[in-house]
Amino acid sequence: MTANRILIVDDEETLCEVLKLNLENEGYDVDIAFSAEQALGYNLKEYSLILLDIMMGEISGIKMAKMLKADVATADIPIIFCTARDTEDDMIMGLNIGADDYIMKPYTIRNVIARVKSVLRRTATHKTSNISVERPTLLTVEGLCLDLEFKRCTVDGEEVKLTRKEFELLAYLIQHRGKICSREQILSRVWSNEIVVLDRTIDVNITRLRSKIGAYGSYIVTRSGFGYGFRD
Repeated sequence: MTANRILIVDDEETLCEVLKLNLENEGYDVDIAFSAEQALGYNLKEYSLILLDIMMGEISGIKMAKMLKADVATADIPIIFCTARDTEDDMIMGLNIGADDYIMKPYTIRNVIARVKSVLRRTATHKTSNISVERPTLLTVEGLCLDLEFKRCTVDGEEVKLTRKEFELLAYLIQHRGKICSREQILSRVWSNEIVVLDRTIDVNITRLRSKIGAYGSYIVTRSGFGYGFRD
């Protein structure tokens, strides 16, 4: 079995070397880039996960993450932000871009390794379930269409750019159309139970989805105290 390949992007060289050593001890193949500019020169689609600092040079970690999510070839690569920016707004912004986790500095190496394993395990499980379970590749509700194969959303024939989490959240709600899904159910499907997710995260993603899918935003219903659903 080929080892998972991880890219660390951080301008703190000593920290990068420590992370690289410890992750390699866990059996991972690890590369380092000391800037987003350097990282973007790599063949990024070869990586299983990217550990990404936010505060770097001209291209910040946030900007690099947006570039990765906008490219079909790299959109599905898991991203873990490792940063000293520790406000709630910073965390929500990182998660809304499509990051899979957000670790605040200073952190322990054990914590980083645990988060890496969790994200890679969840990603592997998701890929396995997609292969082993035969399911429709298109979800359509009138003029709203989700292509599960190509991770593409269109509204009345026009493509709408969704983050990975927005896409998975919308797909989950449509797949359970006519039912109210609890926050716990949504978190267990779209976000891992092993990662701390703020209560506002689901609300923020629902708000963004409603604005992005136009008239179909009204199909997403809220039941206070119960959860969210997609109406018939």
